[in-house]
Amino acid sequence: MAKPDQEPEIINPPNMLQIKIGGPISAGDLHLIEKAEDAMKDLRADFSGWLEEEVEKLEAAAKAVRAAGLKGDEGEQLFIRAHDLRGLGSTYEFPIITRLAGSLTKMTDLAEKRQQASKSLALAHVDAIRAALSQNIRDDNDAVAAALASELESQTKEFAKPWDDD
Repeated sequence: MAKPDQEPEIINPPNMLQIKIGGPISAGDLHLIEKAEDAMKDLRADFSGWLEEEVEKLEAAAKAVRAAGLKGDEGEQLFIRAHDLRGLGSTYEFPIITRLAGSLTKMTDLAEKRQQASKSLALAHVDAIRAALSQNIRDDNDAVAAALASELESQTKEFAKPWDDD
């Protein structure tokens, strides 16, 4: 501990992120960032079509689950499609889909979970995702969507308790 009459020593650790990217962001780099943001704005018109394609893939996996259940490759494919949507929903401006897909992935992420998971609960998630996209419900500002997402999350959380570390 420093003595009362000594000034404290200040240690500034190096900024490793800045070192890794080659120094501070220059004005030229900011211009590139602005160009990327503009390109993303141009792509927004395509978001709904891309999201539709991903939801169709999820529904195809759900159709297989309806026929064969969650225990085999069908359940794994459902998980993979839900995982993809969890990442894409917010990117494509549908955070409610990210939320719903996140809940679905929580109940299907492990083979052990899929062995015991409720097929009807998993399919309810898929139906909710389709409804959100079809009705253009983008977030949980819609009271019905928020209530549905909360209920699905609650049931998933209850199911997943034995696998949770906390």
